[in-house]
Amino acid sequence: MGRGMCSASLVALGFALLVCSAMVSAETYVVGDSKGWGLSVSYDSWSNGKPFAAGDTIVFNFQAGVHNAVAVGASEYQSCKVRTAADSATMASGTAKFDLKKGVNYFICGVPGHCAAGMKLRVVAN
Repeated sequence: MGRGMCSASLVALGFALLVCSAMVSAETYVVGDSKGWGLSVSYDSWSNGKPFAAGDTIVFNFQAGVHNAVAVGASEYQSCKVRTAADSATMASGTAKFDLKKGVNYFICGVPGHCAAGMKLRVVAN
């Protein structure tokens, strides 16, 4: 193999590694940062300006047994009414994780009154 073929192969390998590393570099975001998921955070302000992307993971940390985090549709987000039952195992654990899909993702606390009090989050992932 000539010198030119070897360097071309190395360039192709380097490009492939760069593409692969970009594909697996999803970010993880903790909702509310150190304050977590509760009634004391403005979630619109928290999410504003963050570069969310499809495949990123969003983590909700909350007081076990007091809150939960439920992925919902647009109408459930607007009405603060959950059609699907919240995962009781998640509620007991105090942590919920979701992978963001491309487009708009909606989350609320399914405990009655909590969403209406501000425990709702809308995230747009590119």
